[in-house]
Amino acid sequence: MNTHNCNLNIWAHLPEETWTQVAELYQSMPGWLGYIEGIPCWYGQETDEMFITASVEPSGLSFYARMDQSEWEAWIGRFKAEATRELGFAVGEPEDEDFN
Repeated sequence: MNTHNCNLNIWAHLPEETWTQVAELYQSMPGWLGYIEGIPCWYGQETDEMFITASVEPSGLSFYARMDQSEWEAWIGRFKAEATRELGFAVGEPEDEDFN
């Protein structure tokens, strides 16, 4: 198990409609557990062996996870692709040189 961090260009100042779409996307992702103490969680919490959590930060929508590398890459890849389709703009990591 590895730890992973990812910040996406889904900013706090986006309209409420966008955040409603994000909340719906959360629920469609594999491992969805719901909001635990207000925090979106998949597979478990930080005290569990495997988990994904999300939070809105100044740097964008931030994910923190502990899981196998290949599982993480598949999960976050799916989230980015579905978010891009649902939100209508390219969702990615702003600090990634390859992101347009």
